[in-house]
Parts: sequence; C-alpha cells; structure tokens
Amino acid sequence: MVAFSCDLQGQSTPLKHVWEHTVGSGHAALALRGDWQAQLRRCRDELGVQHVRFHGILDDDLGTLICQNDQFLYSFYNADLIFDFLRGIGMRPFVELSFMPWTLASTDKTVFHYQAHVSPPKDYGDWATLIHKLVGHWVDRYGLDEVRQWFFEVWNEPNLTAFWTGKPEDYFRLYQTTVEAIKQVDGQIRVGGPVTAMAAWVPEFLDFCEKQHLPADFVSTHYYPTDAFGKIGADTVTQLAHAPRHVMRDQAAKTREQAKGRPVYYTEWNASSNPRDPLHDEPYTAAFVTKTLMEVDPLVEAFSFWTFSDIFSENYFPSIPFQGGFGLLNLQGIAKPVYRAYEILHRLGGERLDVDGQHDTVDVWVARGDHAITVLLTNHAFPRHPIDTQQVRVTLDHAPQPGGATVERIDADHANPRALWHAWGEPKYLRAEEVARLEAASALVPEAQAYDYANGTLTLKVSVAPHSVTAVTIRVPSAAAANGDQ
Repeated sequence: MVAFSCDLQGQSTPLKHVWEHTVGSGHAALALRGDWQAQLRRCRDELGVQHVRFHGILDDDLGTLICQNDQFLYSFYNADLIFDFLRGIGMRPFVELSFMPWTLASTDKTVFHYQAHVSPPKDYGDWATLIHKLVGHWVDRYGLDEVRQWFFEVWNEPNLTAFWTGKPEDYFRLYQTTVEAIKQVDGQIRVGGPVTAMAAWVPEFLDFCEKQHLPADFVSTHYYPTDAFGKIGADTVTQLAHAPRHVMRDQAAKTREQAKGRPVYYTEWNASSNPRDPLHDEPYTAAFVTKTLMEVDPLVEAFSFWTFSDIFSENYFPSIPFQGGFGLLNLQGIAKPVYRAYEILHRLGGERLDVDGQHDTVDVWVARGDHAITVLLTNHAFPRHPIDTQQVRVTLDHAPQPGGATVERIDADHANPRALWHAWGEPKYLRAEEVARLEAASALVPEAQAYDYANGTLTLKVSVAPHSVTAVTIRVPSAAAANGDQ
C-alpha cells in the first residue's frame, strides 16, 4: 500500500490554474472554420481557457499584406473576423506575429503545406510599418484598454532553421524593430520573446534587450519532454524513455530563474513534439499532462497546450478520427482522455495543500475550493519505465465531516473513446450516431467513493491503474469547514 497524507490545517499555497491562460491552435486561417470555432467555444465554456495562440496571422492566405502594381495593400478584414469571434466568446488572442508576408520575404523558403515564409524581411522598415499599422488598427477597433490585455510574441521558434532562415542577430533585430513599432502605438501593450523551441536563447535574448534598452515585458518559450533527448525528429519512444521524470518542472524552474523576474509564458508544449503520436490519444497523455501542470503551476504564468483541436493542417489534413494529433479534441470534437483531464483540473479550487509521501510513479495533490476538497492522483511513467497498478491510501488530517465523496477515473477502461473506436475496427469515417457513442464513451462518470472518517481524520483507499488520472471529490458543508474548522 502506497501512503500519502495531508494536514488540512497545514501549509497551503494558491493554485493559479496556469493551464487556463492560453491554449494553442495550428494556423490562423483555420479559425475561419465553423467546426474550429465550435470546438474552441466548447473549450472556453468547459475548460475556462482565456486566450488562444496560433501561427500565421500575417500569412498570405489571410491577405494581411500583398503587393499589387508595386503598391502595398493592407487588409486586416480576415484577422478582424477571427478576433471578433474570440471577443464574442469571451476570449482574447495571444498574438504570434508570424510569418513573413511573401512581398516582404528576403528568400523563397517556406514551411508547412500552406507555404509560410520563414525568412527575415527584405526591408525592416517595411516590416515596422506593417506592425505599426496592424496594432494601431486593433487599438482603433477594440480599444486601448482591450489591446493592453493581449500579448504579442515576435515570431515562432527562430532557433530552428525550419522557421527562421536568419541568424540569431537577425531575430534580435526583428524583435527590436517589432517592439519599437508596437510601443510607438502604446507603451503599455505587452511584447515578449524569444518564442524559442527547447527553451533556448532566453539569457541571450534578455542580454540583448538590456544592452539595447529594449522592453521585454515577458519571456515566452516552448518545451516538450522529447526535447530532453536533444534531437528533434528522433523516435518518440526513445526520446521519452531518456527524459527525466520531472523534466517539465525542472525546465520551467530554469526558465523562471533566467527570466530575471519577468513573467514566464510557455506557449507550446505537449506529451511529445510528434504531430502524429498515438500517445496523444491515450490515457498516457492525460496522466502526463495532469502531473506536469500541477508541478509547473507555481513557476509560470501560463502553460499553453499545443493544441486544443485536431483540426490542424501543417502538413496535411487526415480524416482518421484518432490519428495521434496534438488536440484535446479530435476532428469530430470527441473529447480525448487529455481533454477530460483538463475538465478535472478546471474544477479544482484555488488552493493547494502540502502532501507528504513519495512513490516512483504515483503522485498525489490536494486542492481545496469553497465546497469541495479534491484528492488528485496520477500514476505515470515515461515509456520503457516500469509501471503497475498501485493501491494508494491517502489520509487527510483535521478534515471536516464530509457530505459524501465521488471518484472519477481516466484510464484504459474509463474516458477512453479510442478503445471503443479500436474495437470497431478503426473506421476511417464516422456516422453521426458513432460520433455520439464515442463522445459518450469519453465522458467522466462519477462513482461513489468509500472512505473512513473518525475524530477529524478522513482516510481514502484508491486503486490507480497505470497511466491514469483519478480524482476523488469530497463534499464539505462550507468554506469554513473546508479549511479544517470543526
């Protein structure tokens, strides 16, 4: 029996819910699709996400800037349609200023099937004019108070040759040009970087900004556990097998230290960087994500999952319902196990309590809200590491008299729609009734949870399967009772 304990009158800290700040999407043009909008609205309503980030707001398929008869033509209509929708559902953009409009690009190199240009501008002055006009337009349209609540990143992963043909100093010049253009519109609009893969360049970026007396209102970067192996594109299982158990927490702590007091926003991460990874559709990712988010919550201001949907088209647009895509939701909007993990996390209260106990694969957290105490358990290990079902005992001292308890599970047999799809023979195209059955199979199903209670001590005994999330919700009569008052 694995034992953990928590004193409900002991040390507590705020639980910030940094996972709700921002969620990722693939490509700006997708935001004009009705199914993309419906899925994002669902994430807003059910998961509480506040911002969305995507590539390509400056790409040619939005027509933001084109050249005709040697004249620049600026058109912000499509970008406005996207941002109007976001504001209409109570969300805001985390603006990634990318990629280079064709008419400004200094080379013809592109990335992705939609041919995003990834070179520095031929003329940095023309880039500055575009940024100044665009941000000024948004201030005129949405108001200064509104745009001051947005975030502006400069580019995407400039340390990777796939996304940036220039040198580091070219990126730093792009940042300088961009931040100066935006601050000319308003000095309080938030701009940051370096938006790098593998949490790279943070000290170098901040050193450049300090030397040039440039504002860097926040630090943003990306990290995936596969990055710990040091090679992008290597076999996913091999990469993950070499990743340290707390790699995401440790990397976030390192970036926080490097940021020198600035807010830290991780604007991309997932269980792996492989866009077609079967693990993304499995309970494995739900367990990894839950563990990671609970560990990094004290260290950062945002931890933005890449992405909210499998409506995603960087290389091609596959039709397979469970294709290993990055999304919380699949193409048809069926909730994957990781979506249900976010649903559980969203319902946690705003206070976390210290928990005593340790195990090689099991982690336990206790969160408190106004009318509930949640005991959250994960059983997770990276591939090729041993993991088994564990029997766990959790003791809560100074507990109020409970009003009952329920348990919700995400594992191979619960909230796992891919298992049903696999049992059907993995059909490529789904009928409406099949979508409904798979969505039902994805649901969290609360069940009664037994417990012992005596003299202010509440004891739970829970079985946790490999690669699983288990949430026990204990109802308490009031906020005062939740704080352990008898």
